[in-house]
Amino acid sequence: MLKKIKNQAISETRIPTLSALGGTMQIQTNECPRIMKYVRTPDERFDNLVDYPFQPHYLQVDDTEGGELRIHYLDEGPADGDVVLLLHGQPAWSYLYRHMIPPLVEAGFRVIAPDLVGFGRSDKPTRIEDYTYARHVAWMSDWLIQLDLSDITVFLQDWGSLIGLRLVAAFPERFSGVVLSNGGLPAGMVPEQFAGLAKEAYKTLPVVKASELDACFRGTYEGGAPGVPGFLYWRKFCAESEEIQRPGEAIDFVGNASSLTDDEKEAFNAPYPDASYVSGARRFPSLVPLFHDEPEVAENKAAWEVLKQFDKPFMCAFSDDDPVTAGGDKPFIEKVPGCQGVEHRTIGPAGHFVQQDQPQQCVQAILDLKRGTDHV
Repeated sequence: MLKKIKNQAISETRIPTLSALGGTMQIQTNECPRIMKYVRTPDERFDNLVDYPFQPHYLQVDDTEGGELRIHYLDEGPADGDVVLLLHGQPAWSYLYRHMIPPLVEAGFRVIAPDLVGFGRSDKPTRIEDYTYARHVAWMSDWLIQLDLSDITVFLQDWGSLIGLRLVAAFPERFSGVVLSNGGLPAGMVPEQFAGLAKEAYKTLPVVKASELDACFRGTYEGGAPGVPGFLYWRKFCAESEEIQRPGEAIDFVGNASSLTDDEKEAFNAPYPDASYVSGARRFPSLVPLFHDEPEVAENKAAWEVLKQFDKPFMCAFSDDDPVTAGGDKPFIEKVPGCQGVEHRTIGPAGHFVQQDQPQQCVQAILDLKRGTDHV
């Protein structure tokens, strides 16, 4: 399975021939090896972050081009404890789970929280084109297999769900339960009849300020184009705004019920000393398969077919005021067998980054689901 995922990741990033670019000379990929360049955030950037006393752990994974990338992860609690896996989204990192880890450890769990490639203390390829959805799945699959994790209860939010649900579909035998919060597995969300209009509108969208993002998602931004999905403003913001280098500001403004302190903002900003470190954060929104002709639509549809057979406990715990994924729980409750008989819930008051607003309610969701898995 991992070999198939890696081969797919490589095939999606072939170096184009010169003829495709208007030239006449053909260059084959296997004759032109390329080393993936990356940066690694200096360790001192993570010294004395507020409420983040955890020790770093690292694994090397295949970068799909013959080299390796280092993935950072937290590994807290007893080594023989039942595994709780926490996957963050964009533009956050494992710092987002700082208030959930201690109570889960106190409950006896082994809690593991990785930083996705391009985020936190993990390596950050500098070319934006090096980031693809398939590669993110391949990198985290490699990491998961190396740790040989099993009987996993996983908590997923934002991009953590786009990658995490693909892992569940690829390795269902390794997972005993899923808590999905403010996330999903899109496979062409925009109806095809509106796709052309949306793509054209994107070209002329303004690059908004971080403080305007919440209004964009809610459809109340005064300078907005009618009918354009709010997520396209986020795509444009991440691709072009200098503010993405300070993700603490964006996290603070996107539908949060509580405000970040200055120290918390600086902690979220810590992984990104300068613009060369933010290619992953810039790239992520453009990898979400909104349109039916975008990469990974077929792969996500295939993953959905596996999830439609997934009968282990699957809880939806979306927040009450998320302008990004509101209503995204319904397809899972309707289609995933494991959702039947589970007490789904609404967490609140909370915005998109529910782990920041209501960490204890998120912990309780995991504990309640885990009690259910113990009886399966």
